[in-house]
Amino acid sequence: MKTKNKQTGFTPIQQSFIPTEQSFNPVQQNSFTLTEQSSTPIQQNGFTLIEIVVSIGIFAILLVGIISAYNLMARGVRAFREQATIAALADQYLETARNLPYSQIGTTSGNPHGNLPDQTDPATNSINGVNYQIYYDIAYIDDPADDATDTYPNDYKQVKVYVKNENTDALESFITTIAPQGEESLASGGELQISVINAVGQPVAGASVQITNTSISPSINVTRTTDANGNWDEAGLPDSVNGYHIVVTKSGYSIDQTYPITPQNPNPVKPDATISNGQITQVSFAIDLLSNLTIETLNQKCSAISGVGTNVQGAKLIGTNPNIPKFDNTFTSDSSGSINMNGIEWDTYTPTLTDPAYMIYGSSPIQQISLLPNTSALFTLILGPATANSLLVIVKDAGGNPVEGANVDLQTITPASDTNQTTGGSVWLQNDWSGGFGQADWSSPSMYYQDSGTVNTATAGQVALSQASGGGGGTYSSSGWLESSSFDTGSSRTSYTTLDWQPTSQNPSTSISFQIATNNDDKTWNFLGPNGTTGSFYTVPGTTISSANNGNRYVRYKVYFSTNDTSKTPVLTSVGINYVSGCFTPGQTIFPGLTAGSNYNVIVSATGYTTQTFNNVDINGYNVLDVTLQ
Repeated sequence: MKTKNKQTGFTPIQQSFIPTEQSFNPVQQNSFTLTEQSSTPIQQNGFTLIEIVVSIGIFAILLVGIISAYNLMARGVRAFREQATIAALADQYLETARNLPYSQIGTTSGNPHGNLPDQTDPATNSINGVNYQIYYDIAYIDDPADDATDTYPNDYKQVKVYVKNENTDALESFITTIAPQGEESLASGGELQISVINAVGQPVAGASVQITNTSISPSINVTRTTDANGNWDEAGLPDSVNGYHIVVTKSGYSIDQTYPITPQNPNPVKPDATISNGQITQVSFAIDLLSNLTIETLNQKCSAISGVGTNVQGAKLIGTNPNIPKFDNTFTSDSSGSINMNGIEWDTYTPTLTDPAYMIYGSSPIQQISLLPNTSALFTLILGPATANSLLVIVKDAGGNPVEGANVDLQTITPASDTNQTTGGSVWLQNDWSGGFGQADWSSPSMYYQDSGTVNTATAGQVALSQASGGGGGTYSSSGWLESSSFDTGSSRTSYTTLDWQPTSQNPSTSISFQIATNNDDKTWNFLGPNGTTGSFYTVPGTTISSANNGNRYVRYKVYFSTNDTSKTPVLTSVGINYVSGCFTPGQTIFPGLTAGSNYNVIVSATGYTTQTFNNVDINGYNVLDVTLQ
């Protein structure tokens, strides 16, 4: 311990800390009395703990910075050394190629052929304990400055050397061109001209083109890249009949290729290419961005059906006689009734069921789906219980669009009977009210919910105004109304299409009009007319029902009768509400449970179209009748 003296600086005062006999107190044996010889305050010298911690922190920061700078410098030195090594190797191997006779500049499995190593069998060189793979990629190149009528595109050879670090997988490439001393010629081989386009015929640049031929010795396996015009010309290929297998790919795109002739595919649409000396073979390929397709298997009330086996075929063929589809796969719908096909190419796909428990009652869109590139599409199959014999009628216009609301009359010849249905959905038809009122929900087809008390439903098959009380014979009430029971379409995903009734015309002094009400609770009834308001009314049969009613499961109609001449009454003999319940099946209707044989006529009609009649239609199993209306 030191005390500071203002005159002499730091002076030891050890004497003041030595105990004397006189200062010893027997009672306080463990205490000492210190004699203070100076009134000058004692100041301690050194660092506090906070100062030490801060100093260490600053030192650590500096040390980390020094270490980081050192590591950065070391990495830079290593990278520079690596680049220098790779450049030296590339220069060495490029010089090797330059010193070869022009005819020998080629790779072991490439085109042109030679003895230089390629990717399938690279050379190995070890420098400073690091192994490097070295290989060549050599191709004939047509000089763009050459004559436009030049038929020989092998003006010179492009030599590319790849150097790969086996430890890091880092890959570098170096390129040079080597020209022949004499004139170019195809006498020593043929030329393969490849063009790659997309779905609309535009060139696809940057596509990878792999050309292989294992039927010749040495074999050929080269990969090229299409230019900005989607082309690649491969010259100097050896003779080979249907020996060149070509596969064209690009990331995110579909695949197109040639196919070998095999017993399983004896007539490929695009066979492996043939090359002849001095001849040019042209092959085109079409690829485009991939798409996604989801198929839903649902019942008629739009509930999912799981575990349904479905085969899906594309329209593109890879072989004919017999036809071999490019896409032909079988799937099973999952717990949500979905079949998800992701990353498939644009095509027209047709699903067929492999599950014998079901048959197709309709689909949206019609039967097939045209999948465009780079899209996601949904295809819905409406399924029902399979019957031994059935008829699905599909009605389209001349442009192939579905005709909704077309009437399909299936006539049984012997015994004579008619079954009428409407395409694009179903129809709720009532033609008898003689059972009277009081039925809230539709069960008895001859009853209804309520009326004004001024209509007469006693006569089966018609509704009219009742005779006025107290009036003479033949005097009718001036007005009245009738409200139907609630009809359950089966799904809240219901679209209502048209409202029809008979007779279509009335006495000029009388009139009939309607309103429609829909809901999902079977309780709240708000009757609307064609413009979606309570103040409008349907007055012309066949009028489109307001979209304000769509998306509701339950429906009622209300019919209003009026006369300006009380001696006359309007008459209603039938009313029909056309609707699509839940799952939309545009332009289609199904007739299940038929009897096999040619005992049916089919008459298809629609407003504004020419009626089509099909006599003696042969029913045998599941049948589809495709009808085009003009």
